[in-house]
Amino acid sequence: MAGSEKTKKGNSGNLPILPWMRKPIDISTIDECPLNLIPFIDSRLEEALRKMGMTSLFPVQVAVWQETIGPGSFERDLCINSPTGSGKTLAYALPIVQKLSTRAVKCLRALVVLPTIDLAVQVKEVFASLAPAVGLSVGLAVGQSSIADEVSQLIHKPMLGAGVCYDSDFSQQLQSSVDILVATPGRLMDHISNTKGFTLEHLCYLVVDETDRLLQEAYQSFLPTVLQFAEGSSKTFIQFNGNSPPLFGPLKTIRRSAVERGFKGKTSPRLVKMVLSATLTQDPSKLSNLHLHHPLFLTTGENRYQLPKQLESFKLICESKLKPVYLVALLQSLQGEKCIIFTSSVESTHRLCTLLKFFSNLEIEIKEYSRLQRPSIRSATLKAFRAGKVRVLVSSDAMTRGMDVEEVRNVINYDMPPYIKTYIHRAGRTARAGQSGRCFTLLRKDEVKPFKKLLQKAGYDSCPLYHIPPESVESLRSVYTSALEKLKESVASETHRKRKRKA
Repeated sequence: MAGSEKTKKGNSGNLPILPWMRKPIDISTIDECPLNLIPFIDSRLEEALRKMGMTSLFPVQVAVWQETIGPGSFERDLCINSPTGSGKTLAYALPIVQKLSTRAVKCLRALVVLPTIDLAVQVKEVFASLAPAVGLSVGLAVGQSSIADEVSQLIHKPMLGAGVCYDSDFSQQLQSSVDILVATPGRLMDHISNTKGFTLEHLCYLVVDETDRLLQEAYQSFLPTVLQFAEGSSKTFIQFNGNSPPLFGPLKTIRRSAVERGFKGKTSPRLVKMVLSATLTQDPSKLSNLHLHHPLFLTTGENRYQLPKQLESFKLICESKLKPVYLVALLQSLQGEKCIIFTSSVESTHRLCTLLKFFSNLEIEIKEYSRLQRPSIRSATLKAFRAGKVRVLVSSDAMTRGMDVEEVRNVINYDMPPYIKTYIHRAGRTARAGQSGRCFTLLRKDEVKPFKKLLQKAGYDSCPLYHIPPESVESLRSVYTSALEKLKESVASETHRKRKRKA
């Protein structure tokens, strides 16, 4: 009945389920598909996938391919809720590259927005593995380099007489150097506001990855701006620095023979949107900001919160004062397997990493990874971790969203995650792409019941106890006392240096 549908609640218990979310496509019912059986795939892209080490597409990739390639493709916007490590990046990258390859024009036609620099770099690498195979180029706008350097990579002046996709008035001025752009919101806004020649008016595809995070208040300003300039309006123009005249003047309805942004026979083609997350929001007020066109919901199973199938979760109950000792004993039991340790804050990350390095008998290369570090340092740390030179990474939640590092066997929650979303994104750094993995959570006795309730939101009624032998803890007590003293000295020294720099 209509009345009952209006009051039907989502699994969060306090929000109504949007009508288009009530009958989703269940990704879990779809099988992997060998590359040679994928319908309509460009042979050049198939070869590129094989060079990436792939022999088949994962279920989420097959599901998205079915909805985007072939007759009636991209008729609806897509909302994808799939576990971490299930292959969402390639799920949108592959069909977008294939679609863009069918039209030999050079302008910005696909935009992917992500919340962090590191995640954007990772996604750009996926596109860069595919796009050159079909003659497309990929750009990155994240603030790793100066804005002038980015502009030189994204925009250039075309040669006299070269075919471009701008209006004839601007055909000999500025041209996009890239077909696809991967960007973070802040740097994207910088280019929209200040970069001459940068335009979204030819955009065909907009991907909002890690959607629930990008719909948070801190990121809200970028979305209406992007939609305004990408969807176009005869009353809209771009201002530069508030002083210089608009470069493009009024944006016109796109009716150019050189570029068809949307579908045949439509004079005002729409912008196709794809939104993705492992914990996609079901809040109608947030989703409405995306202006979705007859959205199609793809999800895994009935529960909104899904963990990788090959993940094993364990709890480790420890004395509060000896928590670092239990952590070291756990690391010793893991015998050097690649591991990420998550803490509740960047400050905790720094203190814990420093403390662990003072355990003289812990012969493991350990590094810190947090937003307090410069991007160049984070990038170098991540590179060393991927190469296996660093075996343990101590991280704040900056690492939780979408980051893909091969052979991470274990995730350790040093601090209990406050929300099920946080647990899912942390745990999702392991057991990726069908591999197995383990997630350990260190708990005080008073945290056991709250942790059980947290896991129940993802459909888990129990979590096995991981046992650390008492003698392992006892053997580390004296080393721990010494490490604590060294930590106090280190903190005091850092505080003195900071005060000296300020003075």
